[in-house]
Amino acid sequence: MSLAAIALCRRPMLVPTDIAFSPGTLTGLIGPNGAGKTTLLRALAGLSAGPGVVTLDGAPLRADPHRLGWLPADRDVAWPLKARDLVQLGLGPGAARDDTACMAALALTDAGGFADRAVDTLSTGERARVLLARALAARPAWLLLDEPVANLDPGHRLDVMAMLRGQAAGGVGVIAAMHDLDLAARCDRLVMMADGAVVADGPAAVVLADAALGDVFGVVRGQNGWERLRKAP
Repeated sequence: MSLAAIALCRRPMLVPTDIAFSPGTLTGLIGPNGAGKTTLLRALAGLSAGPGVVTLDGAPLRADPHRLGWLPADRDVAWPLKARDLVQLGLGPGAARDDTACMAALALTDAGGFADRAVDTLSTGERARVLLARALAARPAWLLLDEPVANLDPGHRLDVMAMLRGQAAGGVGVIAAMHDLDLAARCDRLVMMADGAVVADGPAAVVLADAALGDVFGVVRGQNGWERLRKAP
């Protein structure tokens, strides 16, 4: 089973790109703001039209919550739904009520404690965990996640990365856009993007040691962690 995007070319957001992803792998998409990470994720999720083709198992992509779980970067929720009711929406339109599945998904993101609270009363981080649970609710074969650790405290960031690794170990294909390079190092594979193009693709340790990293991000690893790369006078 594989997910592939062929010749996606929505300039200036993406240059022609041919890329494939495999199940059972935690893949991080890294790159500066505007690099094309979200555009690629939206294309893979079937949420943007363009001249390219996205296939799943060799066939054109069709929306199905049991095949694709989607987490957008936007953490806003328009209605004061209970958290468990918001997660229920992840099971798809017209799906039968399944509190067991919803509570299981909330437990995966450590959000079960506020299942009956209205989402508009939750902190941004708590709401982010509920929205991640919504993407997990249908136990999809693929998870497409835009900044899954954004707005989370350090402990929950580590918990989410561990959970995503567990999902991948269970055979799920996980593709996540990320900005934290130290957390990205926990991925199996990293795809580094800049100006709408893939500039490096491989094991996390290899990509993070790539000479292009300084050019793409303008940072270098120093004694005290990541430091801004000094520009020549």
